[in-house]
Amino acid sequence: MIIDRLKNNREDWPFWALVIFVCLTFAMGGGARADIQSLIILQPLAVIFCGLALLTLRRDHVESHEFLLLMAALIFTLVGLHLIPLPSFVWQLLPGRTIIAEIDQTVGLGEVWRPISMVPSATWSAFYSLFIPLAALLLGVQLNREQKFALVKILLGVVLLSGLWGLLQIAGDRDGPLYLYRITNNGTAVGLFSNRNHNAIFLTTLFPMLAVFAPSHNLTAQQKNVRLGLCIVAGLVLVPLLLLTGSRAGLLIGLFGLASILFLYRRAPEKNPLDKKPAARKPVILGLIGGLSVLALGAMAILMSRAEALDRLINADQVQDLRYDVWQLTAEIAWKYFPVGSGIGSFVEIYQISEPENYLSVSYVNHAHNDFLELLLTAGLPGVMILLIAAYALIRRGRLAFATPLGKNKDLALVRLGLTVICLLALGSVADYPLRVPSLSVLWVIAAIWATGSFDNLKARKG
Repeated sequence: MIIDRLKNNREDWPFWALVIFVCLTFAMGGGARADIQSLIILQPLAVIFCGLALLTLRRDHVESHEFLLLMAALIFTLVGLHLIPLPSFVWQLLPGRTIIAEIDQTVGLGEVWRPISMVPSATWSAFYSLFIPLAALLLGVQLNREQKFALVKILLGVVLLSGLWGLLQIAGDRDGPLYLYRITNNGTAVGLFSNRNHNAIFLTTLFPMLAVFAPSHNLTAQQKNVRLGLCIVAGLVLVPLLLLTGSRAGLLIGLFGLASILFLYRRAPEKNPLDKKPAARKPVILGLIGGLSVLALGAMAILMSRAEALDRLINADQVQDLRYDVWQLTAEIAWKYFPVGSGIGSFVEIYQISEPENYLSVSYVNHAHNDFLELLLTAGLPGVMILLIAAYALIRRGRLAFATPLGKNKDLALVRLGLTVICLLALGSVADYPLRVPSLSVLWVIAAIWATGSFDNLKARKG
């Protein structure tokens, strides 16, 4: 008995370690800036969690998640290559390095060895940040089937917490202590993040997660009704919360998240041996009443002009948005450094070199607000190739997962959930940079584990 208990504890601890790490990441890693003070704690903790995860990592864990681990290795290798010093005659041959060579010559530095990255400090920061999703990956690949499903419940709680936290921010002082980061969107519902767009994108993942969580095989009919009613209420609560974030991108992506319910929800079995009496409809009715009340709250928010996201979407032509100009200039700059790239994390400084005078202001462009363009600029052809490999794998898994009838298959629902969350984050990356936020990068890793693990089981079953 003692041996069995020790064995169970050994199998359970990666799950609880991951739960703790997810909570720590969402508490301290809600911003994309490299100078956030909490990262001084979070990044070393991530390295420690990586080390702990390696202690129990087995060969079968690696074999069942070869693709994800290979992708992680490729990403670390690419960033590492950008940091290796090269002889002067080598790096001067790289596209776009003329300005550095001229500076070296002007100040008389002579033959200086430099890495591929034109901003090594930013690339080192990007390298350290990779340990956060890596820790989630090394722990996540060790989870069993039920533990992967249990993560859905954990993340549902975190999403609802971020939404309700944003509601309190709206109701309170715009410069109050509920805003967790110094540089943030004061006066809007940013939740556990520093940026309202990132909170909105995170909230949109609630729809697909609720669709997978709602049905259950191991509950009585009455308990199923209670769960379904609560999920309906939670989903409807999301509508006014999205409106209050002030994020147009989040509102549009939310429509895709809402539509995903059609492909993820499966009805639970009607009969259950645990049932001793007919199902009660009262919980469902109460849930619908609660949901209608939430919709009324959303209507009130619009009437009170607090639904900033909808207002900004309707009046988009009145909103000064330089994204399109930044995208165009980023694309032009990217070809100056192609095919090697300017260096991972170097966007700010590289953009400022070519920034037109009429764009200059008291603020600065921190990202391209299109991660695909920024990847082209900073990582060049190797980065694009890694992205294409990931996209091919996503499409291949998606074709099998969505071509297979859902039925009552929990594994298939989970793989579809993982693919859906990845797609929502990818859509968010078209006009923003969600995966540069540590907490959302961890969410992406968990979604990839959901998709990969369940997909492998499906493949074996079909074969």
